[in-house]
Amino acid sequence: MGFFIEATIGGLMSGMLYALVALGFVLIFKASGVFNFAQGAMVLFAALAMARFSEWIPQLTGLDNKVLVNVLAFIGAMGVMIASAWVIERLVLGKLVNQEGITLLMATLGITYFLDGFGQTIFGSDIYKIDVGMPKDPIFLFEKVFEGGILVGQEDLVAAVVAAGLVAVLAAFFQYTSTGRALRAVADDHQAAQSIGIPLKRIWVIVWSVAGFVALVAGIIWGSKLGVQFSLSQVALKALPVVILGGLTSVPGAIIGGLIIGVGEKLSEVFIGPMLGGGIEIWFAYALALLFLLVRPQGLFGEKIIDRV
Repeated sequence: MGFFIEATIGGLMSGMLYALVALGFVLIFKASGVFNFAQGAMVLFAALAMARFSEWIPQLTGLDNKVLVNVLAFIGAMGVMIASAWVIERLVLGKLVNQEGITLLMATLGITYFLDGFGQTIFGSDIYKIDVGMPKDPIFLFEKVFEGGILVGQEDLVAAVVAAGLVAVLAAFFQYTSTGRALRAVADDHQAAQSIGIPLKRIWVIVWSVAGFVALVAGIIWGSKLGVQFSLSQVALKALPVVILGGLTSVPGAIIGGLIIGVGEKLSEVFIGPMLGGGIEIWFAYALALLFLLVRPQGLFGEKIIDRV
């Protein structure tokens, strides 16, 4: 029983990180109707900026206060993501208002490859580390209840708490603020939103900036755990099955979908993996997403698809 709970807790913590990245997909889709394939590349780009700024700032200024250096590096990386959002709106999305969904998807694919290449050109392509002071040592919980206790990584625990807090803030922002309501209106109909005075360009810059902020936080967490490297963008794409499972237009769906996939991965790897030779964690999320596409294409919380003839 203790082993089951340990695997479940590990899955929940991984699931919160998946939910965090999935929120980037949901935010942009809700605001612009664009399925942002570039979210994984944005995580890598933001993490590269954070890692390199945290190296360059002490070299250029002589600062040795790690907290201050990390704060300045975070501000600099966030500035890079906001500038990227402005450029993307100005040069790409602003030219594609009311275009077909496939056109916008192909545009985000182009943004993906550009960010991957441009980020490594500016910041380098080595493996970099991000050290924001997250505790690395594991701890044992419930030692009196279960023999040997339940092993939990402190770093995973901190990351899950941060991700959960950010997810809650973003969900409230979308639901209860005037800007959040404007974002939803823009997603429904670009021209209608413009006709009632909603500034489409400003809304798109805001939502891509928020998605950049989400990508930066996810990049810092994953970069602290795994190091900042090219494969980070592939890890972030694990959020794709999450949005398919939860629904492309649902913030709660991104959260629930992330938790289901996180827990499902861990439990299947632990209990079913030995029967099949292991490796289930790699493909479990995609297999589950494929099953949902066959049975419920809109996801658990997505809007029902109605075909009009």
